[in-house]
Amino acid sequence: MATEAPPPPRNGTEAASAPVPPTTEQFVEVQEGEEFGELRRTYRSFAFPLTLAFIAWYLLYVLLSNYAGGFMGTKVFGNINVALVLGLGQFATTFLIAWLYSRHAANRLDPKAEAIRNRMEGDV
Repeated sequence: MATEAPPPPRNGTEAASAPVPPTTEQFVEVQEGEEFGELRRTYRSFAFPLTLAFIAWYLLYVLLSNYAGGFMGTKVFGNINVALVLGLGQFATTFLIAWLYSRHAANRLDPKAEAIRNRMEGDV
């Protein structure tokens, strides 16, 4: 039967150098703290507006596909019509949002999360 517990120390020196995991009370204290609240606000201020914008953009595409067939069938050039351009735009938007989120997380979220983690693990 596997457990999540680390293996027992092999000698006395490993036990002395092993970090002590934070208690439940410490996690709750950090979660209720201002720094963690700021981390959540930073995340939400980016994720929620972009999520709502993308859902609106996707629903617009679906509604146009269902109810504006003539418009969606309009040729842009050659055999390329509006529906194809907007459909490929969905993919482009998805990749753009993923790239923007990656940049946002690396620049604004990860440093704050790392600071909290270091404090919780006693590195700082």
